[in-house]
Amino acid sequence: MTKAFSIFAKDTKNGFITTIHHLLMILGVAAITALGLMFIKPDLAEKFKALSPFTIAEEAAQEEDVPPPPSLAMLMATSQQTAQASTVADKKGVSEEDSKMLGTQRQQQWVTNWLAKRYRVAGDATDMLVSAAYLTAKEIKLDPLLILSVMAIESGLNPFAESPVGAQGLMQVMSKVHQEKFEDLGGIKAALNPVANIKVGALILKDYVSRGGSVEAGLKLYVGAAAFENDSGYGSRVLAEYRRLKDVATGKNVPTFVAPAAAPRPQEVRKPEAVIDMKTTATELHNPEQVAKL
Repeated sequence: MTKAFSIFAKDTKNGFITTIHHLLMILGVAAITALGLMFIKPDLAEKFKALSPFTIAEEAAQEEDVPPPPSLAMLMATSQQTAQASTVADKKGVSEEDSKMLGTQRQQQWVTNWLAKRYRVAGDATDMLVSAAYLTAKEIKLDPLLILSVMAIESGLNPFAESPVGAQGLMQVMSKVHQEKFEDLGGIKAALNPVANIKVGALILKDYVSRGGSVEAGLKLYVGAAAFENDSGYGSRVLAEYRRLKDVATGKNVPTFVAPAAAPRPQEVRKPEAVIDMKTTATELHNPEQVAKL
């Protein structure tokens, strides 16, 4: 009896161990298969990551600190408001000068279609970005086509563009230097919010144009070349794009493939924005090396 029980226990133990081995083998094969699938289809990795309880917990912990991304509803509202502003541009409440600068809804649509084709951006997305630029232009009294030209040359209309030195978003704003300008827009993390980035970038641009005394001087300040003899052609590229957009806005047939194509800021010029006078404090400079030169 004892011998039979011993044999039974031994068989049970062996069976249990065999089952565990088979289970581990199955799990190993499943893991290898999953890795293979993720290698073939990278999007599956994000789906698996989203299912992780650690990812969910981390997102919940950071939820209060992260400003909400620009929603489709917000951008659509911007688009509708700008369209309404353009429609009533010739009516009361808008000066003749502002009306001429903002143009009509039809002209804005021409600009949108041309930019979408030139920079290969979806029409709806381009419409939202152009609408935000026009709305900002109306608010701060700056030519929307100049804003769009800077956006085009700076980022190619990529709202998530970021340079090696930290310039971010559509207007390639040095967010760490101008973080106080983002305080009312959700903080520095809003730098990649298209609407916030356009507004802050446009305000900086307007300030530099005013301080420089001309659009050309303002662009040189914007690119951070104030301490240099030239801006390596940055201003020329922006102004060339600006002239093309003005032609587009008047209904002219402007080729979308124009040489040279828009390029990001050259690395030799891509320095933190320089100052216009010697009285500017060192904290306002983007590049500490510039302080020593001054």
